[in-house]
Amino acid sequence: MKTEITSSIHYVGVNDRHKTLFEGLWPLPYGVSYNSYIILDDKIALVDTVEVDFFPQFLDNIRRVIGDRQIDYIIVNHVEPDHSGSIALIKKYYPEAVIVGNKKTFDMLGGYYGVGKAGDILEVKQGDTLSLGHHELAFTMVPMVHWPETMVTLDTTAATLFSGDAFGCFGALSGAVIDEDMCCDVFWDEMRRYYSNIVGKYGVQVQQALKKLAGVKLDYICSTHGPVWHKHIERVVSMYDSMSRYEAEPGLVVCYGSMYGNTERAAEMIAAAASEAGVKNIVMHDVSRENHSFIIRDIFRYKAIALGAPTYNNEIYPPMASLLSELAGRNLKDRFLSVFGSFTWAGQTVKKILAYNEEKLKLELVGNTVEIKQSLSEETRQQCEQLGKEIAKKLAE
Repeated sequence: MKTEITSSIHYVGVNDRHKTLFEGLWPLPYGVSYNSYIILDDKIALVDTVEVDFFPQFLDNIRRVIGDRQIDYIIVNHVEPDHSGSIALIKKYYPEAVIVGNKKTFDMLGGYYGVGKAGDILEVKQGDTLSLGHHELAFTMVPMVHWPETMVTLDTTAATLFSGDAFGCFGALSGAVIDEDMCCDVFWDEMRRYYSNIVGKYGVQVQQALKKLAGVKLDYICSTHGPVWHKHIERVVSMYDSMSRYEAEPGLVVCYGSMYGNTERAAEMIAAAASEAGVKNIVMHDVSRENHSFIIRDIFRYKAIALGAPTYNNEIYPPMASLLSELAGRNLKDRFLSVFGSFTWAGQTVKKILAYNEEKLKLELVGNTVEIKQSLSEETRQQCEQLGKEIAKKLAE
């Protein structure tokens, strides 16, 4: 793998093609990379580390770049263990290295690893700088993108932003490191899924971070996951701007749970009616069968959501209740919501989804709700078709 980003900035990260669930929650069909970087100058800086399981490979990557030289600074943009996990071991090999971070960084590093103590650290604040010789580094605090200690490091000499998790995405790197040297098709949906799953709650904070970085000349964005962005910087920043504003494309996401097929048939009718009325972007998800990671990704992409499920033990069908909680936890905004459901003897799901929306989601309701008792009747079939048409009409406005 070609590690050189510029003549003085090198990639020393690793790929993880073994983990199946990121954070124990989100599938990794294409793996994930843990990105770390070396800046070569009079002083050598290591920017972020990698998950500890990959330390032997990580150490070898570093030595191939710096040889017998010593690391002078370890810059910690983000303390999440997939990026800080190797710090304690790195300090054993490079004991003189000074750890650079902010006050909250050191509170967390001490708790996780017992490192980052006085005499061994350099605490930085918003706007502080650090000279490596030729390279000048500037630090910007971006709290809650997506942890409270997060910051980004700008190499003003090389116009390179070390952005932590910001602008990152799922997907291991297959040979190349820089976007212009690879086909990036797989990464666009994985960026949307990464953002919606990991960062989605913090749209306001992402907007604040983007404002701090507005107008800064960038030749490279070096995040901690995914490609190094160079050719596609404008597209990447635009995606983050749009997603953090909760903007959406015209389209419908139909999410349903079904025990015996009645709610599923209603979902199909709603989707068909919306399609006949002109909606082209329609995706359907079975909340019981699919990992919600992909459902959340599509809900972040499209404007209209239709949620349907049966009543279960006098409550919302459990996988649908879980999805509702996940959506509420992301502060989703500016979406249209339609609701349908089924029951045998006591209808509760529709009523309780509506109450949940009123209390937590606060999304605009579209069309009349549909409640199916036992099985679809001619009346409820027509109601499903009408609901699909109402969704299409709203999307066309």
